[in-house]
Amino acid sequence: MAIVFHEWAHGYVAKRFGDTTAEREGRLTFNPAAHVDPMGTIVFPLIGVVLGWAVIGWARPVPVDSRNFKDHRKAMFWVSFAGPGANLILGTLSAFLYAFVATQVSQTFSYYAVILQMLSYSIFINFLLAFFNLIPLPPLDGSKMVASFLKGNALRKYEDLARYTPMIFLAIIGLSMMGVSTLGRVLGPLTQVGQNITYYFLQLFS
Repeated sequence: MAIVFHEWAHGYVAKRFGDTTAEREGRLTFNPAAHVDPMGTIVFPLIGVVLGWAVIGWARPVPVDSRNFKDHRKAMFWVSFAGPGANLILGTLSAFLYAFVATQVSQTFSYYAVILQMLSYSIFINFLLAFFNLIPLPPLDGSKMVASFLKGNALRKYEDLARYTPMIFLAIIGLSMMGVSTLGRVLGPLTQVGQNITYYFLQLFS
């Protein structure tokens, strides 16, 4: 749900700004099959399961043709933010439902514990996905948001960072496997936002 809504949001906002590429290619849908990336949605997560690593995956990026935008900079900023924004909305909604179920539903309900666990995962995954994608490194969404404010030589130099991104993430993964929590130190405090929002809703329902 997290990655499907993420990609759908990119396509939906692109359409609102005049680009119907995602819709024409059948990507403006909540059907998970339309967003499957063979490596990111199937192979990579399976490797994580088999080897006991963290299960990490991604969906096939939604196609966007920026030539169809009248206001290119404004459109690219909001189209790029739409994905993480959708995850923030889903994470907040999950926090609301978690608090509601935890405080208003009887613990004798058969699926009480299962629902809370699913919502807990949804809170964590959506906020993690949102903040991860907001990292300003190409080709993540955050980099496109930053690029929308740049032009000329500054934009070219910034886009050149894309060649180093794979090496940066490989270094992060390598350090993580050695026990050095690199990315976790950055994203950990940010994902705490989801817990804080959940606590707020719990207080609201109490």
